[in-house]
Amino acid sequence: MILLRPGWLAALPLLALAVLLLRRRGADAGGWETVMPPTMLAGMMALGHLRRGSGWRRLAPVAGAAVLALGLAGPALPRADAPVFAQSDAVVIAIDMSDSVAAGPALADAQAAAAGLLTRLAGRPVGLILYANEAYAVAAPTDDPATLQSQIAVLDAAIMPDEGSHPAAALSLAGQMLAGLKRADLVLISDGGGIDAAARAEAARLAEAGVRISVLSVEGEPSGDAVALRALANGAVAEAGRPGAVVAALAGGGLDRDRALVALQYRDLGPWLAALALLPLAMQFRRQA
Repeated sequence: MILLRPGWLAALPLLALAVLLLRRRGADAGGWETVMPPTMLAGMMALGHLRRGSGWRRLAPVAGAAVLALGLAGPALPRADAPVFAQSDAVVIAIDMSDSVAAGPALADAQAAAAGLLTRLAGRPVGLILYANEAYAVAAPTDDPATLQSQIAVLDAAIMPDEGSHPAAALSLAGQMLAGLKRADLVLISDGGGIDAAARAEAARLAEAGVRISVLSVEGEPSGDAVALRALANGAVAEAGRPGAVVAALAGGGLDRDRALVALQYRDLGPWLAALALLPLAMQFRRQA
């Protein structure tokens, strides 16, 4: 369950303050009922100026307002029949194919992580970059990410024509592929080798252009600089073997940044909850014969 409009919860502290003020105010007659003769008290009650045991009635509007605020906050559950939208905000996956990754077991982790991302990016164009000392565009963003599965499956240590690790080149190429898009994502799968000032500068340039950079880290041989790699990200960060955080961030794409589209992905329970506010408020309209 999520809250579609959590800002309405700010009303709850104000309502709690209202309850405290009502409690300090005391009874309806301001304490006079404790000194009135019984006959006068009975007469005032018969005329409707005082009510016996009416403390809960003063709290009924506050209770109704609290339930209404919870309803307006928009508690919602994911819809099993949520529509899948075709989106223009592309994702580019950049895989580190330097020797420290491609020549060891880290390559299998990188392939599995990239393949797992492709299955969760329905509706989003996906492109693929491989890089070592230079970066190469394997595929421009395509609306059929499944076509990249076979290309990822055949990756090996001999596929790159050069040696070394220069992630700045991959970041620069990703910027060219994602230029002009209002919302875009780059997923960098690497062990952190080759992170330098140029890479940090390219990452900052992408962030300024609105590109969200997520990172999936692998353990290379020798290991790279995982701390520097994570510092490049302005999005989700996770290990390639446990990519849940990155997958969740990318699954919605631009949808998770558009409130109207997010609402279409969930069943809003707020109106039903807000309707319950009528129950305590309706008690205020009770009339005695």
